[in-house]
Amino acid sequence: MATANIGFEEKLWRMADKLRGSMDSGEYKNVVLGLLFLKYVSDAFEEKYKELKADELANEEDRDEYVAENVFFVPKEARWSFIKDNAKDPKIGQLVDAAMVAIEKENPQLVGVLPKSFARPELDKTRLGETIDLFSFKVGDETSRQKDVLGRVYEYFLSKFASAEGKNGGEFYTPSTVVQLLVEMLEPYKGRVYDPACGSGGLFVQSSKFVKEHQGRLDNLSIYGQESNPTTWKLCKMNLAIRGIDGNLGDHHADTFHNDLHKGLKADYILANPPFNISDWGGEKLTEDVRWQYGIPPKGNANFAWVQHMVSKLAPAGTAGFVLANGSMSSNTSGEGEIRKNLIENDRVECIVTLPGQLFYSTPIPVCLWFVSQYKKRTGKRSRNNHILFIDARNLGFMADRTHKEFSEEDIKKVADTFHTWRGTNDQEYADELGFCKEISLEKVKENDYILTPGRYVGLAEQEDDGELFEERMESLTSELSEQFAKSKELEEQIRRVLGGAGYDI
Repeated sequence: MATANIGFEEKLWRMADKLRGSMDSGEYKNVVLGLLFLKYVSDAFEEKYKELKADELANEEDRDEYVAENVFFVPKEARWSFIKDNAKDPKIGQLVDAAMVAIEKENPQLVGVLPKSFARPELDKTRLGETIDLFSFKVGDETSRQKDVLGRVYEYFLSKFASAEGKNGGEFYTPSTVVQLLVEMLEPYKGRVYDPACGSGGLFVQSSKFVKEHQGRLDNLSIYGQESNPTTWKLCKMNLAIRGIDGNLGDHHADTFHNDLHKGLKADYILANPPFNISDWGGEKLTEDVRWQYGIPPKGNANFAWVQHMVSKLAPAGTAGFVLANGSMSSNTSGEGEIRKNLIENDRVECIVTLPGQLFYSTPIPVCLWFVSQYKKRTGKRSRNNHILFIDARNLGFMADRTHKEFSEEDIKKVADTFHTWRGTNDQEYADELGFCKEISLEKVKENDYILTPGRYVGLAEQEDDGELFEERMESLTSELSEQFAKSKELEEQIRRVLGGAGYDI
């Protein structure tokens, strides 16, 4: 799942980024992703169009023929061939806007979703035309469809925009390897999947990939999501449409805490990367909320509001896996410790995984994964009641580029297999691994003041003996230390001379 070297998508991004010029990344994101979506629906339509045209009994302009195959109907003025032919027209921005309007008119599920700001004066029409030319690559062959080229390009561009936008990028994108790890651990084969802060829908996309890779049926998966940012909500709608995923994201964007669009939902799987440490979430208006079964969340931090919202949405045998800031494992401020204690004593916490740094574009804050279940005894061959699995994955991962880390497939498999083995859902025998994983009783966690930091429990991995004798090792270390002391003294003298020359004797 690593995205550091994926060839075609990367080359396409580099070319597209050159066309951006001085345009803000956030603005350019809507231009590029809107065009990619237009290209996708047009390609899918054209493929079905050719098939119908070859059939003497079919009408290639009959909208119902496309709807029956879950293909968006694209009017003539919105087809990519028309847009491409007019890419050099000074009115190309108006033509693209008109194409988006026409597609929404023919496909009610897309109304209000597609970007329609290509005609605005600030958008350089020459660059727009060049971007259209760039995206006019062929995706119609069977190999390209099987490899999901446009879906992969869309996902890759999302990741690059997230990187470019830094903190704001975290609002719509969760790093792909973190998404894959969550999905591989929860294994959502069938049932209701929910994300209360769904961003651009990466967790839904990966869940669907998981089902396909394990020969499952996508129609056995029901997708529910909610997103408060209107632009991100639209990105998610487009992302799911590109992947052919039928998801219920509500009729509009909305705040999950104050306007729950899925009241009454009980999900089999919850996967989420909610925003970290949000202080202005309006908690003062929700002090009597029925979701706060384990304690009222602090008004200045929404972390445990997210946790309890997700617990309230779980079906009797449901499990939630989500990302939280590391502070959630040990904080005792403003009642957070009491909420965590109540979750633990009610045996809701199943597993905690600490992640390495530099995984996220949006924050340098160290993060962890929580897994909570309604009833641990409902799944698996071994009882996990009154126990928690702790996994310390901080030493896993590799530097994909100068600033960001990713998990390898082996890393993801190691963590996921450990979780499944502990759960008793595979044929392996679970065993603690010093420095990596350990099963701990709730009584032991209680003795540790209900702190859930894995490093406190898993211990330190044994260091390999390099065969060097103790005396030789100490002699080498003391010699090295002596050199460092000498260098330190030399630097101190230099600093004194500089300060003395400036009239500041020490």
